[in-house]
Amino acid sequence: MANTYSQLYIQFVFSVKGRENLIQESFRDELEKIMCSIVSSSKSKALAVYCNPDHTHILVSLHPSISPSKLMEQVKSGSSNWINKKKLVLGKFAWQDGYGAFSYTKNVIDHVIKYIFEQREHHKKQTFRDEYLDLLKTLDISHEKRYLFEWYDK
Repeated sequence: MANTYSQLYIQFVFSVKGRENLIQESFRDELEKIMCSIVSSSKSKALAVYCNPDHTHILVSLHPSISPSKLMEQVKSGSSNWINKKKLVLGKFAWQDGYGAFSYTKNVIDHVIKYIFEQREHHKKQTFRDEYLDLLKTLDISHEKRYLFEWYDK
């Protein structure tokens, strides 16, 4: 029987609905662990995750039997259910529709991991909007502005 060999590294970026700063430092670490657990239960491996107050970056070594959209469905629904069950925010927590999924080769993975773990410092210098648009430009991803995240100037 033939085997399947793969090397699928994908950075996912997704945002809190309404771009509200709802992810608090008091539960950020536990939320990241929940997300890693969800990724692991999908036969994949989380290599780096950082939950900013209004958006999240997660780098995954994706198992070939799961689609990126299925994994994001599981991560977003599982993490929002956890937040809501624990009543960690006022009202109902939800993620915005959609996400970014950016693939990388093995030779840049260390750089991407460092980038994700340095999010706190990074966002002292650059907004999420500018960061996301830069990712699209750097990776030469064509897009229509009307289909990007909802941007809220604060």
